Amino acid sequence: MTPPARPAAPLRVFARLRRIERRHVAAVLRTETVGGALLIVFALIGLVWANSPWSDSYETVKTTVVGPHLWHLDLSLADWAADFLLAFFFLVAGIELKHELQVGELSDPRAAVLPVVSALCGMVAPIAVYLAVSAGHEHASSGWAVPTATDIAFALAVLAVAGQHLPSALRAFLLTLAVVDDLGAIIIIAIVYTAKIDVVALLIAVLLLVAFYALQRMRITSLWLNLPLGLAIWVAVHASGVHATVAGVTIGLMLRGLRDPQEKYSPAEHVQWWLQPFSAGFCVPVFAVLSAGVTIGGDTFGALFTDRIPLAIAAGLFVGKSVGVFGGAYLTARFTRAELSDELRWSDIAAVATLTGVGFTVSLLIAELAFDDAPDLLNLAKGGVLEGSLASSIVAVFLLRRRNRFYNQLCSEEASDESGEE
Repeated sequence: MTPPARPAAPLRVFARLRRIERRHVAAVLRTETVGGALLIVFALIGLVWANSPWSDSYETVKTTVVGPHLWHLDLSLADWAADFLLAFFFLVAGIELKHELQVGELSDPRAAVLPVVSALCGMVAPIAVYLAVSAGHEHASSGWAVPTATDIAFALAVLAVAGQHLPSALRAFLLTLAVVDDLGAIIIIAIVYTAKIDVVALLIAVLLLVAFYALQRMRITSLWLNLPLGLAIWVAVHASGVHATVAGVTIGLMLRGLRDPQEKYSPAEHVQWWLQPFSAGFCVPVFAVLSAGVTIGGDTFGALFTDRIPLAIAAGLFVGKSVGVFGGAYLTARFTRAELSDELRWSDIAAVATLTGVGFTVSLLIAELAFDDAPDLLNLAKGGVLEGSLASSIVAVFLLRRRNRFYNQLCSEEASDESGEE
């Protein structure tokens, strides 16, 4: 007699993945292409949600307050995303900056001159363009810093998709430039958008940072000690009045970046390896959803193309960044001994300079800080960020595709010559 068939096991939706699957997902999230794609997708979700019949629920989610009043931690979900989640993004940026300073392009002052000057000019020129376009507007002085930042994840993702055959030196140039750009943005946030300082909380933050630095020097890498200390640093920096993302980049810079002889990975490499998927797969997408919800219906859509604030921001990103980065690189090479890598051409630098006008994540963050007391202008400012970033990405893709075809043809010719010689 045939035994009765066992009932099929119920399907478990969203069950915990097996270790090999978790590792695969994490590896995928570490690629710039996937991180940039997630950023775009979730930004579109926020934009559509804010302009849908369910826009009230979008505002409700953004403004829902969570957390204790102690240490000013009673924040809205939008503030938690900007203050807490983006601290992880800047922690990864701090680690990348540390790497560049120790073993990357910034470790050699001669090699660092060109990308550093390009980055600095790429911050000054957008400010000049913004102030020129917004002149006469009553809030012109508020948003000058918005178009100064490049979105490193978005830019590297576009470069990865549009330029598979481009020289690796071009990616190194963009990465170095974007890291310096992020450092400049953090300095602006820390200095310009800190209205009131709680001296006691700031002193506590400094003491905690000293303790964290001491643990790194003593080779104490225990997660159970360093993680609570890192969270305490974030709380103290947040309570001090300084924007909490400064805690992230500071911790990243303090992590030990060089390996000891017996180590396979340094603490900075280890933290970046585990944190990158969380930052790219959760922190930045959540921030994008809650920040990119620009209401563009009715009069707002027309104002995006007539009001000087969004036009100034868009022009600063699209024109100012490209002119500043390319001009800085060209003038540096012209008047100093700095030279382009043998692998690069000036047309490559022009394409990347246009790509730096994609100022999504950090620009949205600065816009929220700059126009916090003017909701209508904040909506327009975010629209200007979207305008400038979209225009920059479209033109950059066109230019990068042209250069990509050139290098693809060059590689094919070299391969043909090598096969002929054999």
